[in-house]
Amino acid sequence: MSTRPETGSIKRPEDSFSPASNTSGWTIPKPTALLVLADGTVIEGFGVGAEGSAVGEVCFNTAITGYQEILTDPSYAGQIIAFTFPHIGNIGANDEDIETANLAASSHVRGCVLKTAITEPSNYRAQRHFDQWLKMRGIIGISGVDTRALTAMIRERGAMNAVIAHNAKGSFDIPALQQEAARWPGLEGMDLVPEVSATQRYDWDETVWQWPEGFGRQEEPRHHVVAVDYGLKRNILRCLASQGCKVTVVPATSAAEDILALNPDGVFLSNGPGDPAATGDYAVPEIKKLVDSGKPVFGICLGHQMLALAVGAKTRKMHQGHHGANHPVKDHTTGKVEITSMNHGFTVDRETLPEGVVETHVSLFDGSNCGIALKDKPVFSVQYHPEASPGPQDSHYLFKRFVDLIERNKAARGS
Repeated sequence: MSTRPETGSIKRPEDSFSPASNTSGWTIPKPTALLVLADGTVIEGFGVGAEGSAVGEVCFNTAITGYQEILTDPSYAGQIIAFTFPHIGNIGANDEDIETANLAASSHVRGCVLKTAITEPSNYRAQRHFDQWLKMRGIIGISGVDTRALTAMIRERGAMNAVIAHNAKGSFDIPALQQEAARWPGLEGMDLVPEVSATQRYDWDETVWQWPEGFGRQEEPRHHVVAVDYGLKRNILRCLASQGCKVTVVPATSAAEDILALNPDGVFLSNGPGDPAATGDYAVPEIKKLVDSGKPVFGICLGHQMLALAVGAKTRKMHQGHHGANHPVKDHTTGKVEITSMNHGFTVDRETLPEGVVETHVSLFDGSNCGIALKDKPVFSVQYHPEASPGPQDSHYLFKRFVDLIERNKAARGS
């Protein structure tokens, strides 16, 4: 009798790469996928999705829902996602849960790591099998991995660079993969925004999904918001539209003068991938001008980090980052605790926040900064994802907070 084993195996660099002896009576199939870490560790498994290889930073995500939104989040560019929840793919895939706003760009995530094999979809919204969807988007996957052991390894040693490889014949040049993983420079100092940002301006009016109607349209906007696309997610735009905003999306390289020439009531700085200091080389000078304009400004994720750089603070790489839909954050302005969705590997160093900038939110997991506001201008930002896609909707109030600033600013200016 033979069967497919529950998991593959982890082999340290000093181990032999020949198959281990098997005395269990089971027939162990040849691995068709590998995750090769920069220190030489080889993790064997079984390939899903596209064939090929890709190099990136391995991180773990603790969400138990929303795998499709996670895999299409542009903030994951350059990363390989290890899901801690074991049942990934069981509800299939559909066209509505894609989160990247830039459909012209290829898939941003480098690969995914799964505990178990993908089962047949069991959900009324499923349009195709998850494996088929991965192939369509060119995403390489490995299943049969002890993701708890991998997660523990990342927690202990920090985020690690790796190569993920899938070959249906199980043919791999392991030394070459080890060298590729070891030579990859990592995300620190890397500007990945050009891979994910829109290349031209466009308008957005789709509102959030409501049962049973689905997505709606904002036909009577009260305000005009310009969203700078560093790696925008669709549900962010929907949340802005649902708050009565006409949204104009502009590329990440847009000059502040061109943004202000659109006469917006407010400016939104989006999420995105990579090192904020690297993207900040060209984005921060423009953000400074936007802040100085007096227009309300709201940033999240990468937008939050670059806003902090623009006002004089610094950012740093985190040990393992925050990736999941279950992160508690305290809002100092209200005293309330909200459960948030997070995806970031860099953080704002609170010790570098200058005079005139207050910390508004803090992570209750590790105490890291999760939000700032300027005392003398209608400008604020948060580290996490208030659009909640995927994740809880505790933080939707931030979009209303932004619109309230817009309305007060317009009233003060008599417009």
